[in-house]
Amino acid sequence: MKKALEGLKVLDLTHAYNGPFCTTLLADNGADVLKIEPPHGDQCRTWGPIDDKSGESGFFAFLNRNKKGITLNLKNKEAREIFYELVKDADVVVENFRPGVSKKLKVDYDTIKEINPGIVYASGSGFGQTGPLKNRPCYDIVAQSMAGMVNLTGFEDSVPTKVGPSIADNVTGIYLCVGVMMALYNKEKTGLGQQVDVSMFDTIFTLLENAIVIQTMKGITPQRQGNIDPSIAPFDIYATVDGYVAIGVGNDRLFKLFCDLIERPDLLDNPLYATNDLRSQNYRPELQSIIAEWCSNKSKYDIENMCDEIGIPCGPVLDMKEAIDHPHVQAREMMVHQTHPTIGEMYFQGCPIKLSRTPGSVDTPAPLLGEYNEEFYKNVLGFSDEKYKKLIENEVI
Repeated sequence: MKKALEGLKVLDLTHAYNGPFCTTLLADNGADVLKIEPPHGDQCRTWGPIDDKSGESGFFAFLNRNKKGITLNLKNKEAREIFYELVKDADVVVENFRPGVSKKLKVDYDTIKEINPGIVYASGSGFGQTGPLKNRPCYDIVAQSMAGMVNLTGFEDSVPTKVGPSIADNVTGIYLCVGVMMALYNKEKTGLGQQVDVSMFDTIFTLLENAIVIQTMKGITPQRQGNIDPSIAPFDIYATVDGYVAIGVGNDRLFKLFCDLIERPDLLDNPLYATNDLRSQNYRPELQSIIAEWCSNKSKYDIENMCDEIGIPCGPVLDMKEAIDHPHVQAREMMVHQTHPTIGEMYFQGCPIKLSRTPGSVDTPAPLLGEYNEEFYKNVLGFSDEKYKKLIENEVI
């Protein structure tokens, strides 16, 4: 076994982001992922950046590497019969339709478990398979807003701001993958399959960490505070002569080291800063201003080195190019090269999960729409040339 999940058969009915990211994590680690798209393709094939010469989506290409792809029109009865045959030999089905759509298409968990009782059926959605909002459509910005994150992001005098990347989608994909692994482990013990239900709304809600506890324990409704943390101080981003630097002083021991570094040992005698809890309450405006002034005439990299020497968490604020080129990113193989059949040379994120004995890797490019149709239907399923032509004529594929 070269990869951890080799031999795992996954039927991928996903589209957009959260579902495909789940199946990408599985595929990177060796799972045999068959991406099944409607004849018109996954919607994110139209999401930018779009390659000028081929018209292919770079987003889709990054998100669907290591998968094989076919088309299958699940609105068609014959297509569903083909899918049901595939289910018999599958370990996992992953879908992220809006709840109710899979039932309408007759590929929902209740239908599929009758065909394969041991199936692990993973459902990613906006609001989950239960609850009053279950049938609502959702994108990342909606999940971030309704679950409370947008109201916590930004500065006091700014409008509520979503977190830049689509973290509701991304982390939902991760949770969905973890849920699949949990269900497979349980199946190994019991022989029983089950449905995994992960929603973008729930995901964002779990990421709010201490904001929830501040509300429930203290009765205080947290609001936007810029870059500071309500529970740790100093914990902020400061302007430097060449950009910005992030510094986190997470406990009293580190605060003493930091005061020595900035040559302000007198701060240790100030009762307002005696403990982390007191510093959090009294960080602004004086302590924040003192640190901001100290940073203002120094390079972000000089500050990084000074803090690193004494063990204080610190890092420069990097732009995208700086982050990609960073030696640590390169050493961790977090950027990989791949040749796409129509886009050509691509350079994107590698595998974030590092396994010592069975490491994951990026081996094959994302499939073109219907790229494996002929090979799959003729060579894998054994359809004749005539039957394959009929699939196309009858809009099954």
